[in-house]
Amino acid sequence: MKELHLISFNYPYPPSYGGIIDVYYKIKALAGLGIKIHLHCFVDDIPEIIDQEIESITENVFFYKKKKNPFHYLSSVPFAAAIRTSDALFENLMRVEAPVLFEGLQTTQIIRRLKSKGYKFYLRFHNNESEYYKGLSSSEKNIFKKIIYKIESLKFVDYQKKLLKEFESVFCLSGKEFNEVNSYSKNARLIHIFHGNKSVRQLNGKGDYFLFHGDLSISDNKKALEETIRMFKALPQHRLVVASDRASDDVRKKINNIRNISIVPIETSENLRHLFENAHTNVLLSYQNSGTKVKLFNALYNSRFVIINQNITDDPALMSLCRLGATSDEIRQRIIETAAENYNENEIRGKVLEKNYSDDAKAAEMSKIIFKN
Repeated sequence: MKELHLISFNYPYPPSYGGIIDVYYKIKALAGLGIKIHLHCFVDDIPEIIDQEIESITENVFFYKKKKNPFHYLSSVPFAAAIRTSDALFENLMRVEAPVLFEGLQTTQIIRRLKSKGYKFYLRFHNNESEYYKGLSSSEKNIFKKIIYKIESLKFVDYQKKLLKEFESVFCLSGKEFNEVNSYSKNARLIHIFHGNKSVRQLNGKGDYFLFHGDLSISDNKKALEETIRMFKALPQHRLVVASDRASDDVRKKINNIRNISIVPIETSENLRHLFENAHTNVLLSYQNSGTKVKLFNALYNSRFVIINQNITDDPALMSLCRLGATSDEIRQRIIETAAENYNENEIRGKVLEKNYSDDAKAAEMSKIIFKN
């Protein structure tokens, strides 16, 4: 029986945003291969119950509270990693001798204690964390947060260069991260995002609106929404729906004053599927160059046209399925163009996505690497 410790930066249910979507569907796909998953989660608050969806695909689930002490900001270790340490985690790992898969560099601080214990380490490289926090700093308007993110970015530069060589393999989400890791640790493996989609939804003709969806507590998404709103205010003939469960009162108030823009909650995956199904075009923008965003897969599998800027993906095959706008003027033109078109791209999407981006195939490849002995 193959067993695997998986250390997650958060509880992976519900799978409602980028990194956690990858974690949840990866566990599900690995469990489908018969691998016993010992799941370890760092959380703000320990849940009272474990969701059946998690229980059914794991052998054990352990929770550890993230540390709250603000003095961790003064540590040479990045704050995101410093708050994710636990003696209980060490003890639980010692109970079962199995490979350890770390979800993100922020979960890796415990490696220092494990190095002499004979465990094999693997890393899911969700982001170049230094670039990620640099991007957050650039997008953030609050001066205090801007400084915090900038410092965190500088800490991760040294942290990840030292640590990446400790892993048997580093599983990268995109070609960009693959090239960065391989340039100095030579242990990179390209395993695309786990996204949970099985087949391309068969949609035709026209939808009812343009769709923007995302977590509006993240500064990059807030900046992207501001730009999208600006464009649609100048295109009053086209309706934009903004879908998010994390929108501030200021954002809601701003949207409520614009006739052709509305905001709705996502709440459930079924609601999100309904929003995708009835959308004509998805508008996906980012100002952080950090590989392929998981929201792109959800839109390509479940909706009609997708407009992106160059930071949504660096994968040529995925870019070929989208309408690219490098500038605001080009994105505006793509909005006008797709509004006039009937959608009929199911077949080409199916060929590209179902052949090259299947969760089952990715899990099999990852398992082969981890359990090669």
